[in-house]
Parts: sequence; structure tokens; C-alpha cells
Amino acid sequence: MIELRSLTKKYGSFTAVDSIDLSVPDGQLFGFLGPNGAGKTTTLRMIAGILQPTAGSIHLAGIDLSADPLAAKAKLGFIPDRPFIYEKLTGAEFLRFVAGLYGQDGDKVEHRGRELMALFDLEEWADELVESYSHGMRQKLIISSAFIHRPDVIVVDEPMVGLDPKAARILKDLFREYVRRGHTIMMSTHTLEVAEALCDRIAIIQHGKIRAVGTIQDLRAEATGGGGLEEIFLRLTGERAARDAMEVLDA
Repeated sequence: MIELRSLTKKYGSFTAVDSIDLSVPDGQLFGFLGPNGAGKTTTLRMIAGILQPTAGSIHLAGIDLSADPLAAKAKLGFIPDRPFIYEKLTGAEFLRFVAGLYGQDGDKVEHRGRELMALFDLEEWADELVESYSHGMRQKLIISSAFIHRPDVIVVDEPMVGLDPKAARILKDLFREYVRRGHTIMMSTHTLEVAEALCDRIAIIQHGKIRAVGTIQDLRAEATGGGGLEEIFLRLTGERAARDAMEVLDA
């Protein structure tokens, strides 16, 4: 479970995240959508413990991140939007290193690491240095590292970037099975088709504030006018659609 209460992040006079409240229960895949600069990545990095909130609280699996950061982070897997990895480690060494950060080692971890790499077609690259990996392969390795310690909660920022169609399908299936087993995922994505297909509930953030939250049906009712998630998103955020670009070109 993820609980955000009055979560705020300020940079001087600029408020990137403005006192948001969200609750993501166990067994739910929660989508976090918004325009560029809306506060999505800032929020996810605060949940992951990378950024310190200016105000408010974060609870992961019932643990206050501020009061007991090590215990809270032990429950969390984080998939960032950019796969920064130690390039002088092999893929297998990197997974072993990440597992070690969570106090896990031994045969079970080795077996789990091999299974994850095989799932994403990386087994032949397990003993190759990460510096030889493509961007997509690095993304697969980062995803594998988020699951290596079997966390209760996973936070994901743009998971499909750089993935080939097969890997993207595997990841979608992995996410659905993960939440089916009672775990929690909070996912930010600009791929609205992915959010519409996967997410149980969705929040839309704009200018650091939650604009709407609910199921697709809830958002459709709030936006009025029906349509798919793209149309709902554009109406709720006031973004101008592609037809407006055509008008500019025709002018």
C-alpha cells in the first residue's frame, strides 16, 4: 500500500508538488498521468526516497518513510525513467549487488536473478559487462533489479521506454500477475493506451495538484463527453488536441 498525505515539494518559490493526497491499496495497479512538468517524476522520486519532501508524509506498506526510511525502502522496488547502471559490472553481478543492498544473497537470489534475466531474454548476456548493453537491455535489467528482492510495492516511471514489443508485453503480464498476488504498483506513463489497458485506477496531476482520480469510468463521468483516455486526459488538463496544430499549419 502507498499512502501520501499533504505531500509537497518546493524549489524556492516554485511548488512542484502541491499538497497531494493519494491512497493506493494492495492488489492495485495505479496510473499516474499528467503533462510534462506536472509533478509526476518529482512525486515518484519522493516516494522512492530519492527526494526529500518539503512537507507531508509517505507510508509504504504501512511504514512511515520519514520515521523509518530503511524499513520502508526495503518494501519498495523502483524503476526509474532512465536506466543508470554501474557499467563495469556484468548483468548477473548487478542483480547480485542490488539483492545484497536488501540483505539478500545465496542460491535463492542467484536462481531468481537467472529467472528474471531469462524472462527478458538476457540470459546470454548475464556475464557480459553492462557497458555492452543497449538502452533496451539496460531497461530490462533495471526492471529485473526492481523485482529481485520481491518487494511489496513497486514505483515505475515510464516503464515502456526503450522496450521492444515482446519485452513490453512480458512486462505488462508481469505487472498484472504481480498485483493479482496482492502487491501494489504505482506507474507514471505518457503512453495512455498502456494506462487504459492496465490500470485499475488513475490519477491525473497538473501544476502539482491532483486534477482527477478514479477508474476510467469515473474520469469519463467527470470529464463529460465520453471517449477514450486520451480525450478524457485532454479535457481534464485543458491541453489542446492535435487538430489545433493542423489549424496552425493551415493558417
